[in-house]
Amino acid sequence: MSAAEYTGLSSNDTKFGDTVYLLRLTNQLRLLYTYIRDVNTSNKNFIFYNNRLIRLLIEETLNLLPLKSQQIITPLNELYQGFEPLVKNTNIVGVSIIRAGESMEFEMRNVLPDCKIGKILIQRNEETFQPQLFYSKFPEYNEQDYIFLLDPMLATGGSVLMAIDCLIKNGYKEDKIIFVNIISCPEGIEIVKAKHPSLKIVTGMIDECLNEKKYIVPGLGDFGDRYFT
Repeated sequence: MSAAEYTGLSSNDTKFGDTVYLLRLTNQLRLLYTYIRDVNTSNKNFIFYNNRLIRLLIEETLNLLPLKSQQIITPLNELYQGFEPLVKNTNIVGVSIIRAGESMEFEMRNVLPDCKIGKILIQRNEETFQPQLFYSKFPEYNEQDYIFLLDPMLATGGSVLMAIDCLIKNGYKEDKIIFVNIISCPEGIEIVKAKHPSLKIVTGMIDECLNEKKYIVPGLGDFGDRYFT
C-alpha cells in the first residue's frame, strides 16, 4: 500500500507518477485557494489563509514518513496497538528558499518545534529568467535526515533545481528530499521530475501553465510581495 493511501494526499490524481502528491480537493481547500488568489484579499487575510494551507501541507508531508508499531497502555489499563515515528523530529530539516519560503517556516516550527532549519537565497534574473545563488546555510549533514524544501510556488523550477543541487552537494540524499509548495504548474513539475525522479513533491494545487512572463496561471501573483508587504 502506498504512503498516499494513508493520508489526505493523492498521487493517483496527477499524471506525474507516484512521487508527486496532491492535497485532496475538499470544500475548505476550494475556499482557501479562492481567498488567496483573489486580488482583493487583504494582506492580513492573505497571511491567515496561507498559514492554514501551509499547516495542512506540513501535516500531510509528515504522513509520507515511515512509522513502526508500538504497543501502549491506555488510562483504562488496556493495551492498544499504536505507532511511533521511525524519523525523529530532530532529523527533519526545513530548508526555506528565501524570501517567500520563509513564510512556511512558522507553521513548520509550530508542528515540529524540534526540527532543524536551513536557508538558501536564490534570485531569478528578470532578464534571463535564470536563477542565481547568493547564500546557503544548512545544518550539519546527518544520514538520518529528511529535508522539507519549502517554497510556496513551483514555476520554472530553476530555483528549486539549484536548491536541490546545493543540498545534494552537502550530502543530503535525493530520495529524502520532499519539496513542499502551495501551487505548482505542469512545466515546473516536469522539469524537476526529469532531473530528480526519486524526489517527492507535495503540492496543494497544480495550475494550468506558465505565461510568457513565466508566472503561474491563474496563480496568485507574487507570493512574497503579497505575504510580506
